[in-house]
Amino acid sequence: MQASGKLTLRKLYRSFIIAITGRETEFTSGSIRKAIFMLSIPMMLEMMMESIFAVVDILYVSRVSVNAVATIGLTESVITLVYALAIGLSMAATAVVARRVGEKDLPAAREAAAQAILLGLGISVIIGVLGLLNAREILSLMGAETDLIQEGYGYTQWLIGGNITIVLLFLINAVFRGAGDASIAMWTLVFSNALNILLDPLFIFGWGPVPAYGVSGAAIATNIGRGSAVLFQLGILFFGKRTIRLYFRDLVVKIRVMANLVRVSMGGVAQFLIGTSSWVFLMRLMAEFGSEVLAGYTIAIRVMMFSFLPAWGMSNAAATLVGQNLGAGSPERAERSVWLAGRYNAIFMLLVSLAYLLFAKQLLLFFNQTPDVVTYGTLCLRVIASGYVFYAYGMVITQAFNGAGDTRTPMKINLVAFWLFQLPFAYLAAITLGWGALGVFLAIVTAEVMLSVIAIIWFRKGRWKGVQV
Repeated sequence: MQASGKLTLRKLYRSFIIAITGRETEFTSGSIRKAIFMLSIPMMLEMMMESIFAVVDILYVSRVSVNAVATIGLTESVITLVYALAIGLSMAATAVVARRVGEKDLPAAREAAAQAILLGLGISVIIGVLGLLNAREILSLMGAETDLIQEGYGYTQWLIGGNITIVLLFLINAVFRGAGDASIAMWTLVFSNALNILLDPLFIFGWGPVPAYGVSGAAIATNIGRGSAVLFQLGILFFGKRTIRLYFRDLVVKIRVMANLVRVSMGGVAQFLIGTSSWVFLMRLMAEFGSEVLAGYTIAIRVMMFSFLPAWGMSNAAATLVGQNLGAGSPERAERSVWLAGRYNAIFMLLVSLAYLLFAKQLLLFFNQTPDVVTYGTLCLRVIASGYVFYAYGMVITQAFNGAGDTRTPMKINLVAFWLFQLPFAYLAAITLGWGALGVFLAIVTAEVMLSVIAIIWFRKGRWKGVQV
């Protein structure tokens, strides 16, 4: 029995090493459990790297001032609109690249990757210019007080102005994931976030010849870290020996391929614009209750990234499996992969929700000791965590639709859950009924549960199996 246990652990360790080194990229045959493991491990680690940075970032900034924390919350509620565009285009890139790889058509996969990068470049330049010129106005529109704008507008300028690093990081990692090279995406995030974490205190608090930039320093460090990672990605794409390799001759606009990417991405962009515009509204609503309540909410959301982002890693694995297996003509294998990934995700999210329900206050105290910040941050964690098990399935199934190229179905589900339900309910509960921040938290968790239930019902209909990309 003991020898059998050691053998199992040794086998698990070997599989883990293969997963993070990316030595296996064939996921359209063999064990589905193994395929989920090989894809989800690097994707979960990739997302965990992002969540670790998010928490470390807020930990450093919380030592500057409450206004600094609130600035990050307001700016990132706006920058999520950039994420919506980047993620929407990334979903299209993953779906198209995965489908072409499943069909064994690598030249077409390479072509799709190049056009996605060119699209991302164009979008990010336009947004960057707008952010640099209108940082103060953006914060004012979000309800920031005068002293907060004065202290934090530099952060907004740097983060939105440097959004090209965000967009390309998302896009190129989406190409790697679609090709099954999930380990490359993971190591890119490891490099990026390690650099961010090292540079954060340097630029926030200053050291030697580097002055203290305060909250703006966090955005400077982020741009340098992500920018360096993008250069690393491009080096692998153009000079590495992976599934997808680009050549400079590929960087020519091809209207037909680009139009197909835009067509597939429109549902994804709309899907995330619906979710993120809802998020902006909720952040604006939270600003009505003061900077301390807003700071507690912001810290709680950052802490929750520890659970959401690794869970998104499992969901991204499902998206890749769906895309590649549909390309290989195996829709039933694609469906089995989704249900199995959903089960694993639910187990993980259940454990995380129990941890938050039990230790929410201790987690908040680690970041800030201001009473109202701790009180409302704790309440936020506990209320939202109560719906985690439902949302575990919702995340996986939503990404399965996207991996199939059916981005319109999640868009419709988001429209119902967020705009038609969450926003009216949040305003009614928080303002009209006078429940305050609790009303917002209840609106969030109820909408996420509703989203998950609707997604499961639609997924069972099976129409996603016939989508062409």
